[in-house]
Amino acid sequence: MTPVTCFAGKRVALFGLGGSGLATALALIAGGAQVEAFDDSPASREKAAGRGIPVVDLATADWAGFDSLILAPGVPLTHPVPHWTVEKAKAAGVEVIGDIELFFRQRAAIAPAAPVVCITGTNGKSTTTALIAHVLRAAGRDVQMGGNIGTAVLALEPPDAGRIHVVECSSYQIDLAPSMAPSVGIQMNLTPDHLDRHGTFEQYGAIKERLVAAADIAVIGVDDEPSKQMARRRAASGRKLVKISGEQPLDDGVFAGVTANAGTLETRIVQVLDGKPRIVANLAGIGSLRGSHNAQNAAAAFAACFALGLTAEQIAAGFASYPGLAHRMEEIGRIGRVVFINDSKATNADSTEKALTSFRDIFWILGGKAKEGGIESLRRYFPNIARAYLIGAASDLFAATFDADGRVTYERSGTLDAAVAQATQDALAHGGQGEIAVLLSPACASFDQFPNFEVRGDAFRTLVRALPGFEPFGAR
Repeated sequence: MTPVTCFAGKRVALFGLGGSGLATALALIAGGAQVEAFDDSPASREKAAGRGIPVVDLATADWAGFDSLILAPGVPLTHPVPHWTVEKAKAAGVEVIGDIELFFRQRAAIAPAAPVVCITGTNGKSTTTALIAHVLRAAGRDVQMGGNIGTAVLALEPPDAGRIHVVECSSYQIDLAPSMAPSVGIQMNLTPDHLDRHGTFEQYGAIKERLVAAADIAVIGVDDEPSKQMARRRAASGRKLVKISGEQPLDDGVFAGVTANAGTLETRIVQVLDGKPRIVANLAGIGSLRGSHNAQNAAAAFAACFALGLTAEQIAAGFASYPGLAHRMEEIGRIGRVVFINDSKATNADSTEKALTSFRDIFWILGGKAKEGGIESLRRYFPNIARAYLIGAASDLFAATFDADGRVTYERSGTLDAAVAQATQDALAHGGQGEIAVLLSPACASFDQFPNFEVRGDAFRTLVRALPGFEPFGAR
């Protein structure tokens, strides 16, 4: 835990008592703040009270006496309409901030030189966060990882000059952190997302840009036009910028290049310093970093770790031992040529696209609660699909897409266990040479059959591990 001692003696309203809200309340109390917390959920209020957190009805509280409102990131700040606590705070002249802001204020108070890496972007930020933390740990550094991934930031150990915090940040969290100033700030990419919470794409992008604008060193992807514009503005400021790309050579920065070696395509990470390129890592054979999307993730991780003092050799070694992120292109194991991939975190078509570009013979398990647009945007990858297995509520919608296209044969499996059995049988009977993938990449929310994507991915992993002849990776 990071006790928020810089708020000692202050009276604080806190709304939202989920995981990060509980951690924030406890950190404030540990630091000496007077906390008055609330949540719309009776179960959340009861859980907080059981942890010793004072729970009060903020609707009837005296807001003039509060120093701050600490808002959970999932609670609307501006759109579609501000939450009622936000309105009360504004009427009383009370600042509205979040847990990331508290972390940075505490860092400023106790260890202003403590290194902090913050990662944001529409896609790839979780993998990049986990990869950076792994590489740093593999090199012997004291690392704390959290934020929007895994552990709430205030549940981590406190900032210290000898400790590196690696923090994933959502746009919601950045919007509540006006004094965020990381040592290294990473902006991966930008595509329309969360517009119901930010109003416009321009506003969403402006919030993301705050993270890199305030960083000592900004690492910015230049594979999409909005992020490219961010890089241009950063360069114009005269402050340190490292451009990254997973798709194109750069005259300065870090990029991924694809080369042919003995008939096999290999992705190599290239660093350009003072106009001189050098190959610093080869991703060939690293299953956890397969796919074009991971090329940008690796480029970002290299740039961040190099900025923090690691050598190219240390970073490359960390890449080679990276186990991957659970539920995101997670390699579970194999039966002969058939590999089993858990990509349960792919809850929309954009996320699934990354998986469909990573293999050529795919036995694809998909479905659940469909998102807007379904899988129409994935048609160009249908030639990679050997057969599809439909589960859940989206089965009719996805079957109609396949029927209209005519290139993909499919089964209406209904449930995940039936899909795994059918896909495995068909994959093992498939001819040809090279790797074959049984891929769970649902392109859907899980909520029709599973409470979340983690439970769905865990169920897939359990089913696969029980298959006759299954070998976990590394068993050979």
